[in-house]
Amino acid sequence: MAITETTSLFRTRVPAARLRKAEEILARMGMKPGDAFNMLLAQIEMRQALPFEVTTHPPELLSAERQAAEWQEVLGAY
Repeated sequence: MAITETTSLFRTRVPAARLRKAEEILARMGMKPGDAFNMLLAQIEMRQALPFEVTTHPPELLSAERQAAEWQEVLGAY
């Protein structure tokens, strides 16, 4: 006998252009927005927090040269 999980309908408003772009990207991965939202909620549940940092002070972007140097330091010469 299969156990049926109760589901809830979650509705929200998002900018139409953002949803269209996200749907295109997710479709290339074989997913729908609802799939991505379920994955986000699962990560929040597992971590007891958002799975990414939320800040008004984003980290400094590395120049291509500095990024290459750091990659080489970590991964070795290629």
